[in-house]
Parts: sequence; C-alpha cells; structure tokens
Amino acid sequence: MFELTYDLHIHSCLSPCGSDESTPANIAGLASIIELDIVALADHNTCKNCPAFFKAAQGFGFISIAGMEIMTEEEIHVLCLFAELEAAMDFDEYVYSLLFPMKNDVNVFGNQFIMDETDKIIGEVENCLINPAAIGFHALGSEVKSRGGIIIPAHIERAAFSLISSLGFVPDDCGFDCVEIRSKEAVDNLKMQHEYLQKCRVIHNSDAHDLESLSIAGNKLIVSERNAKGVLEALIYGGI
Repeated sequence: MFELTYDLHIHSCLSPCGSDESTPANIAGLASIIELDIVALADHNTCKNCPAFFKAAQGFGFISIAGMEIMTEEEIHVLCLFAELEAAMDFDEYVYSLLFPMKNDVNVFGNQFIMDETDKIIGEVENCLINPAAIGFHALGSEVKSRGGIIIPAHIERAAFSLISSLGFVPDDCGFDCVEIRSKEAVDNLKMQHEYLQKCRVIHNSDAHDLESLSIAGNKLIVSERNAKGVLEALIYGGI
C-alpha cells in the first residue's frame, strides 16, 4: 500500500477562466516542486491539454491523471477522471460535440489555448468552453464509466454550479461513490443533511485556476497500485 499526496482538480490555460501562465509544463513543474504524488488536469469541458501535460510530467515521478470538469445541462460541475489518456481524449471529442456552437469571445471569457509540452501554443478551442454540455447528470455516469473513468461531483458545498445547489438534494440513484468538498469544515454538516453522502469518499482539491492556488501536499490517498488505475480504485473503494 502507498500513501500519496494529491490534487485532482487543476485547470490549465485552456479553461476560459484559467490563467495564461497555467501551462501544462508549468503545472507539471510546480506539482513536482511542491511534492504532489498524484496530479490531475481537469479543464472545463475539455481534455485537450492533457496530452501535453502527460508529456511535460514525464520524469517528475508523480502519477498523471487525465480529467475534465464538465458542466451538465443542469449546470452541475462534475469532475471526470480517467485511467487512460486515450479514453479521456475519446470523451473529449464526445463532449465537444455536445457543446453549444457559440464562438469564444476572448475579451469576455479569456483565452482557450492548446499547448504542447514545451509551452508552445499549438491551437485554440474555437467554441466557448464555459457553456453546459447537452448531457444530463444521470446519463453522464454511464458515458464516463464506459471509458474506464469515474465521476466525482465537484465542490458540492458551493452555492452555484454544484450538485446540491442545482438539484436541491442528492439523488439516491446518482451513480457516484466519491465527492469533492473544498471546505473541510463543511463535511460533517453536509453528511448530516444528505444521507447518501455518509457512504461516499470525500476528497479535497484546489480547483486551481492559477499556479499560486495548487494544493500544497497535504491531502493524502492510500492506493494499492501506484498508477492511475490504482488511484481511481482508491477513490471508489476507499483509502482516504
């Protein structure tokens, strides 16, 4: 068994609200400096900077996870994590087809830069990534699971764009085993209010949109295998 530090919710410069300095290479380098063992890149409605992040992370020694923070049609933010980069990129293509075809306005929403592992801009996502995808929360789980991934409702204590704020409750058939709660002080209260959460694993991530916000290595996860598959299994079956 391995006790590893983690941050599983980091945005790059591809997210419209992400800092232009949060390039895949900068995130990988800083994650190594602050001694994170598991790092997931999870941009809004896209995985297109995950290939560069994986290449930039080579040699640093931490486990790279390909992720996405999708916004469902109910405007629920959900963290999707995948054991394989190829599966994440297949999901990326699927989600992009579900986005409303509104062109991104850089002056309003910010840049959507696709980078390579050397911090070179190799493209931009044309359609705005800030809009909801045309998929409901209940349908999302099966799409992610079919690609070997897991879903984790993001920042559920927030007053906007969370499972609880959007639905008003936690459904019993929601299909997840882990939730993200950014405020550690809110955990006990949320579990008292929502019975389903009492059987869920709870993780705490940075949801960083700039380099300064990455989690200092403090949150820990116990895994049986030191790889992406072992991380996802620990998030489902325990080890936090």
